[in-house]
Amino acid sequence: MAEALEIWWVLPVSVCVATVALSSGVSGALFFSPLFLLAVGLKPAEAIGAGLVTELFGTSFGTINYMRQRVIDFRTVRVLLLASLPMAVAGAFLAHRIEPGILQIVFGTALIALAAIVIYHSTQKDKPPGTRVVDQAKKTTTIRARDGEVYTYKVCNRSIGISLAGLGGFLTGLMSAGLPEITTTQLMLRCHLPPRVAVATAIFILTVTAFLAAAVHALAAQPAWHVVMWSIPGVIIGAQIGPRLAGKVPAHVAERVLGTLFLAIGIVIITVRTFD
Repeated sequence: MAEALEIWWVLPVSVCVATVALSSGVSGALFFSPLFLLAVGLKPAEAIGAGLVTELFGTSFGTINYMRQRVIDFRTVRVLLLASLPMAVAGAFLAHRIEPGILQIVFGTALIALAAIVIYHSTQKDKPPGTRVVDQAKKTTTIRARDGEVYTYKVCNRSIGISLAGLGGFLTGLMSAGLPEITTTQLMLRCHLPPRVAVATAIFILTVTAFLAAAVHALAAQPAWHVVMWSIPGVIIGAQIGPRLAGKVPAHVAERVLGTLFLAIGIVIITVRTFD
């Protein structure tokens, strides 16, 4: 009990992390897993598992809010889950079979790569759309939000999207992050979905995928309950705030700040392991 009380500060930090993650469409575990690894002192696999469990609660409530707004593209969800779910299970199993030191270096390297994706995404905001790759049928999807907004767009080539979702699912199972960053980026830049729809869709896919990956992690190791007892209430609170802030802050500004932060965290994780 004393150990749990010493990390009370995880609660307010979790509120801030969940708010930022759910308003921008990035993985909260990009923050939580390094936080649990570096500040709390969990082992890499434990930190990744605790990050996934924490993220799951935040994205679940965030998904409910996006469903109420009616801005989720469920056609895209069904297709991408076919790849993300089995790959997430594979990544989660592998995470508990890699030597902790190697997993920490892989984690830090992947964070740096994801930082590059997020920063690149932010630089494309003001550029005109490129050539859109669509299915031969050129099907059109229309999303009618509860607030009256109507979003209409062409269905892009799904075979590429499935491959990217599989990669994102594997990374999420392995290191608790990667799926929303890859999914949001490809839906906005390659498929030209409206940002609001892309973020909501990516969060829904992450919620379902994280649930399965977190279950595998929970079966493979004892969850760090003394940590998640603080982080779960925090993300539930943040999940009420994040979706309401989506679109309020210029996306390119938020993503550049987040990308820089992810880059710094990745370097710190690798450096700590190198000099450990």
